[in-house]
Amino acid sequence: MYLPEIFEEKDHEKLYQLIENYPFATLVSQSTNGLGANHLPFKLLREPEHHRAILVAHIARNNPLHTQIRNGTEVLVIFQGEQGYISPNWYPSKQQHHQHVPTWNYQVVHVNGAIRFLEDEKSLRGILAKLTRTHEAKQPKPWKMSDAPSDYIAEELKGIIGIEIEIQQMTGKFKLSQNRDKVDAVGVVDGLEQQGKAKLAQAIQQYIED
Repeated sequence: MYLPEIFEEKDHEKLYQLIENYPFATLVSQSTNGLGANHLPFKLLREPEHHRAILVAHIARNNPLHTQIRNGTEVLVIFQGEQGYISPNWYPSKQQHHQHVPTWNYQVVHVNGAIRFLEDEKSLRGILAKLTRTHEAKQPKPWKMSDAPSDYIAEELKGIIGIEIEIQQMTGKFKLSQNRDKVDAVGVVDGLEQQGKAKLAQAIQQYIED
């Protein structure tokens, strides 16, 4: 990833926050079959007492990923936050010299780590419980595995493989108009808000205030 220093985000808390807010990511792997990509919702598990963090997810047993690469293989997981087109018309300074062109603002986190596949029932139940607790939290009546018949869940578990990736490196790129004068960055915020891109506008506003 091309990463000018001005756009590099090194604050791990901000990177973790993006992962938690945008958990649907792309898992990129390399095998003898070439490059592969899988799109999965992940759950971030932080273990500060062990100075580590882990991503967990699951795939269908019929997914060939777990037969194409071995435990311990390095993989790349890409998380994407807010993103959007930036018009040069939003820069007030454009009216003075017209020396601006369109661009794109975005937030991404690249995670490198070693993958491990899990097949035992305890691990699978743990992964599913963590994922469902997270994503059902906003429901009026959150669904839980015990809502379904136990024999049905047991049968469903046979059709999945668990994934665990211990994070070895995180690289964050938050391209949020940091390379613009404040007046132009404020213009971008206004332009995005008018386009209904409130979350991206808010992310840029935070960098203006910092």
